[in-house]
Amino acid sequence: MLRKKYPLYSAESADFNVSGSFIAEIPSADDINSFSFDASNVTLLPLVDNVIFPGMPQPVKLENEYLETLVKDAYEKGSTLFAVTVKENIETPSKLKDFYNVGIICKVVKIIRMPGTTPVAFVSTGLRAKLMSLTKESEWLSAEIEIMPQIETDDNSYEVDCLWENIRDAYENILSYIPDHDRERISDSLKGLNEKPEFAIYFMASNSPLSIEERAKLLYSNTFKDLLESFLKDLDLSLQKLAIQASIHQRTHEDLNQKQKEHFLQQQLRAIQDELGNVSENSDVDELMARAAEKTWNKENQTHFEKGLKKLERFNSQNPEYSIQYSYLDTLLNLPWNHYSPDNFSLSKVEKILNRDHYGLEKVKERIIEQMAVIKLRKDMKAPIICLYGPPGVGKTSLGKSIADALGREYARVSLGGLHDEAEIRGHRRTYIGAMPGRILAALSKCGTGNPVFVLDEIDKIGKDFKGDPSTALLEVLDPEQNGKFHDNYIDCDYDLSHIMFIATANNLSEISGPLLDRMEIIEIGGYIPEEKIEIARRHLVPKSLKDHGLGEDKISFEKNALEYIIERYTRESGVRRLEKTIAKILRKVARLKASGKEYPKLISTKLVKEFLGKEEVNPDIYENNKFAGVVTGLAWTQVGGEILFIESSLSPGNGEKLTLTGNLGDVMKESAIIALQYLKAHARKLGIDSELFTKANVHIHVPEGAIPKDGPSAGVTMATSLASAFLGRKVREKTAMTGEITLRGKVLPVGGIKEKILAAKRAGIADIILSEANRKDIEEINSKYLKGLTFHFVETVEDVLDFALLPELAENRFEI
Repeated sequence: MLRKKYPLYSAESADFNVSGSFIAEIPSADDINSFSFDASNVTLLPLVDNVIFPGMPQPVKLENEYLETLVKDAYEKGSTLFAVTVKENIETPSKLKDFYNVGIICKVVKIIRMPGTTPVAFVSTGLRAKLMSLTKESEWLSAEIEIMPQIETDDNSYEVDCLWENIRDAYENILSYIPDHDRERISDSLKGLNEKPEFAIYFMASNSPLSIEERAKLLYSNTFKDLLESFLKDLDLSLQKLAIQASIHQRTHEDLNQKQKEHFLQQQLRAIQDELGNVSENSDVDELMARAAEKTWNKENQTHFEKGLKKLERFNSQNPEYSIQYSYLDTLLNLPWNHYSPDNFSLSKVEKILNRDHYGLEKVKERIIEQMAVIKLRKDMKAPIICLYGPPGVGKTSLGKSIADALGREYARVSLGGLHDEAEIRGHRRTYIGAMPGRILAALSKCGTGNPVFVLDEIDKIGKDFKGDPSTALLEVLDPEQNGKFHDNYIDCDYDLSHIMFIATANNLSEISGPLLDRMEIIEIGGYIPEEKIEIARRHLVPKSLKDHGLGEDKISFEKNALEYIIERYTRESGVRRLEKTIAKILRKVARLKASGKEYPKLISTKLVKEFLGKEEVNPDIYENNKFAGVVTGLAWTQVGGEILFIESSLSPGNGEKLTLTGNLGDVMKESAIIALQYLKAHARKLGIDSELFTKANVHIHVPEGAIPKDGPSAGVTMATSLASAFLGRKVREKTAMTGEITLRGKVLPVGGIKEKILAAKRAGIADIILSEANRKDIEEINSKYLKGLTFHFVETVEDVLDFALLPELAENRFEI
């Protein structure tokens, strides 16, 4: 029995502070040994989020149909049940491991049903029992159990007395957290349990903030001392949790009081300012506060905004500083802080939209889809920045728009052409008049999300002056390791750009700074061949122009020959921008006929193209002939595509010391001519050239179309062949063109722009093309349908070139000493 000098509970000796509540259950004096049952087959009552203890009637909520039917059946039959608690997160318990090991023998004494509430069954409880096995012979689970001995409470040792003293103190502290009416009810109930220590422990456990697991494991104790130790440990842990919760509540309450105080003082301040006529527009402040409440920014930015708002409230609305401060706060709120549109990384959709919006560009599309696949698997945006590089009008900018459509993201674009002030990227400091954020954040404010597809257009056309170099500011924008905390001088706080998919476009990589180029992955977009341009015009340009000119409902179409004629005779470009303008020019004339009520054509033929556009603007490249020595066809690359280039060499009487170069040649091209001449001099005997020619003839090399600047090393083999033909007086093989750089040793080196050069050769009627052996890989990447009618000859030395290109037949205009 419990020693009288350690009463379980004395209401008069406790000092309570109420700030919580627990529900107390009144213990029963029923005989806990009066149940009769078969221990090998007892119907199991599964308890969810509930533990019942021996010796006291307790409620059980019948929260599902299974429990309600089971309890009703047991009540009507007077059956004994074995109540055991289900472990956490088990939805349909059916195995032994789904339950705690120890439960209680019980009987249903009453079922209460109230309208609109969950039915409740009251059970009288008996002995503890251990769950041995489970079977399901009927609709209910049946348990085999082993009765556990009743706990003996006659241990009067000093250790037990100390445990009781500690439990009493701990429980008194716990009761200090509950409301007065609950504390009094528990106090009255505990006074009747001083002679029933085991039940007293179970009663306190039922009315303590113990977890379900802690309550269930109290039933595991087989001795009174073990029960006391286990319960005291659980009480101490619960007391610590309550103390922490109370501390948090107190701090929150103090913060709330401080905010109420600040609000009261602000209202008083406004009233005083109103009397003095110095109040700002309350509607503006209220609007900003309402918008700020919807933002999901971090605490640092929240504090930064609130500080700026307080500053605004101190200004008179007529003060010039008021509008500056208001604009600043408005800019902060317009930024999409942590607001992102959902991604749709469907590779099939990306491919479908790219094919819909752009014809051709297979390699480019494949590379973009690969990039999307990497981002989809990584689930972040720390991927290389794509730079689409190529001539104007090939669809670099519109590719960015298509990617945005495919991903379901917003689209933002900033043109960097002519940008020369670093503040255009980083923003202006607010101390300057007319300060504003940089173009990056300004574009984000317009699109409304923090993860758009962002096109940095014409990145190669950035300038620099005394105001700084914008390309250095772009380093922070485009570096995945830095742009998570991009600092704009205007907003004066960090902004996360790491979720943005940046796509840069450029025409000339040599104009981009090295560090900036290093941060981007270059994807080259070459020019379109005529066949591709015809298909693009049919699919995209003509329908768009018809709609733009009010002819969308008219079934106007272009003959294929007409489109081909426009491309060859009125446009010379790698892209299709000029082609679009030319089609628009034709349709404007058709629109005029329709608007005047006159008959207008529904099918545009080649004849109508000539009539509408007038004289041809482009003279097509045409191979001439091989009658003359020293005239060789070369291949050149320009920003508007490939061209054939004629190199003319002639000899005239002289002392051999003069080499004349004409045709508006650049330094590199002049050096190629010098190298070609020196190579022929060094190998004259081997090539069969009369060495006296080098001392008795002056050399003149000319490249026609002198108004057009020309430069680059790729004319080296052409100049060497032209000079060799002039010195030997031999004809050049008919319909042959070549391109490649040469060295003094006679090596032929690879050059770029092969695709464009080949297309130019095909247009001009060339049949044989001489290339460096190292350019063989470039030919293998070109679609075979574009190579029909062409024969390629891959060489390694100038001697190989001359062996194929020069015919034994002598030309009529050969030079003789």
